[in-house]
Amino acid sequence: MKRNDMNKEHESYELKWAGERDAEEYKKQLARERRESLALRNVEGVRIRDLEAQMKANDFHNEHESYELKWAGERDANEYKKQLARERRESFELRNAEGRHARDVEATMKANEWQKEHESYELKWASERDAEEYEKQLARERRESLNLRNAEGRRIRDNEHEMKRNDMNKEHESYELK
Repeated sequence: MKRNDMNKEHESYELKWAGERDAEEYKKQLARERRESLALRNVEGVRIRDLEAQMKANDFHNEHESYELKWAGERDANEYKKQLARERRESFELRNAEGRHARDVEATMKANEWQKEHESYELKWASERDAEEYEKQLARERRESLNLRNAEGRRIRDNEHEMKRNDMNKEHESYELK
């Protein structure tokens, strides 16, 4: 029995030691698994932090590009506004030049019209003077003609009167002679 007890005790120690070895082995395995898990979690954490850093860098890059695009758009808008203002000034200058040209043409046409109207009045006045001169000339010619006809008539009447007197004198002389 003693042997049996000893065997049993020995078996019990063997089982205890085997259990302790199994427990030690299990603890080592748990520690190894824990280290592996920590290593995996560490790797995963690094990967996630790298991914987050990359995403953050991408966000910063995208935000920077957004600002660059915004600023470029603002510069383009300012350039467009400047171009519109320049085109508006050029349009005003062109319209001003066209207006000035139109006013100059209108003034020239008006001056030409006034010149023609003045020339027309000059011609009218010249023709009226010519007509008056012609009427005066006709009146003068009529007076001269009347004077000539009067003189001719007087001469003829005087001649006739002279001839009548001569005839009467001749007749009177002929009566005296008779």
